[in-house]
Amino acid sequence: MNAHTEGVEVERAQRSPLSGRHVHMIGVGGAGMSGAASMLLELGAAVSGSDLSGFDGMGTLVAQGARIAVGHDAAHLPPETEWVVVSAAVPDDNPELVAARKRGCRVLKYAQLLGLLMDGFPHRIAVAGTHGKSTTTGMTVFLCRACGLDPSFVVGATSAQLGGGSGIGAGETFIAEACEFDRSFLHLRPTWAAILNIEPDHLDYYGSFDAVVEAFRTFAAGVAGEGGLIVNSEDPLARSAARGAGGTVETFGFDEEATWRAVIRSESEGCCRFDVRLHGERLLTSELSLPGRHNVANALAATALTVRAGGDPSIVAEALPDFRGVDRRLSWRGKGKGVTIVDDYAHHPTEIRVSLKAVRDRYRPRRMWVVFQPHQAARTRHFLDDFAASFDRVEEVIVPNIYGARETDEQAAIRGAEELVLRIRRCGGRARYVSTLRAAASRVAEAVGPGDLVLTMGAGDVWKVADELVERFCRSNGA
Repeated sequence: MNAHTEGVEVERAQRSPLSGRHVHMIGVGGAGMSGAASMLLELGAAVSGSDLSGFDGMGTLVAQGARIAVGHDAAHLPPETEWVVVSAAVPDDNPELVAARKRGCRVLKYAQLLGLLMDGFPHRIAVAGTHGKSTTTGMTVFLCRACGLDPSFVVGATSAQLGGGSGIGAGETFIAEACEFDRSFLHLRPTWAAILNIEPDHLDYYGSFDAVVEAFRTFAAGVAGEGGLIVNSEDPLARSAARGAGGTVETFGFDEEATWRAVIRSESEGCCRFDVRLHGERLLTSELSLPGRHNVANALAATALTVRAGGDPSIVAEALPDFRGVDRRLSWRGKGKGVTIVDDYAHHPTEIRVSLKAVRDRYRPRRMWVVFQPHQAARTRHFLDDFAASFDRVEEVIVPNIYGARETDEQAAIRGAEELVLRIRRCGGRARYVSTLRAAASRVAEAVGPGDLVLTMGAGDVWKVADELVERFCRSNGA
């Protein structure tokens, strides 16, 4: 860090309303919350927090100076706490939240905190959509860094390339992943934004798909008039939501009418080389190391946001092949005894279908085994038949109990998993219910052979199965 950069960051920390404050974060283990906690520490806040269990990145936060407790208890709320930030998954009767309100602490939702952090920057970029937010946000950060814009950011996933899920830069740009759950993204006031796609999700919160679309429409209308919105040209609902947008509206996609158009020139092992055309004229040619046509679409949105932020297209073209993605998105975990292990965050039927195709194109396995951990009983119930029809050409789908997240009904988690297995079988697929992640790992370990691929999939802690399989197949034989 040079003297100028350090000076800018010190000045920004001094301007922050949270500098020198004690902030307690309830549900700090989530990707967005832990990223925000790290950013608060960099801004000079004192941070404490709690979560139901230990989490990836907990050690890093502690090393930065945070005090983290496992479990929720009023005793975990330090007496010096001034601000309390709660994850959207935290219920109102959480003992720490109840204690904070009794003490008169200022209570914010995570999304309100993110909006507060973002408002301190003149150039604000937000990436919204049902799918692809984390990858596109991370890619936008990576490209803006390559172009010398040095943004601050919060991504809803970690990335070794980015140094984590958040960071404070010396530039004037803040880039954030904009989540639609709990209408969180309506707390953001971007100068430029993207809507990647709109599909039914979080219906337990919204009640209807019409309400989901309306929330995206409100998000689009909140884009600053001097900026603009980048929207998927091939998604009718995204285009509809953009009609009331503040500022300029530009589209991205593969069709000839798109403002930002990708023309695929070649494909190798699932990865594409393509032209980016702006208003019909070739702007750049580049390629990705990430498989899948969907990642070309993500790259289009990230390119558009970066160029509109002042990035040089020629530098974007050079940087795109070097982006390796964010954690748990088609992440190669290892190969041993001829078995390849990949982990992915997909937890929606559309994401499952897209990820399966990308993995199959990239690795061309002899057989594919999927350990799918459904995420939330409500989502599983809403999309049961769509989930069941998503596992085409899979040798076997192993389904452990549903990961409840903010749900607490253990019996619903069991019943939902068992019912999904029955529906997959009715669709002609092979599926097996197991009660635990350990049992899922054991089933896979005894069944796979050379040339096979195992894909662990879901938004919960199914990555633990990948960890165990890497231990069994890769480290046990020195691979």
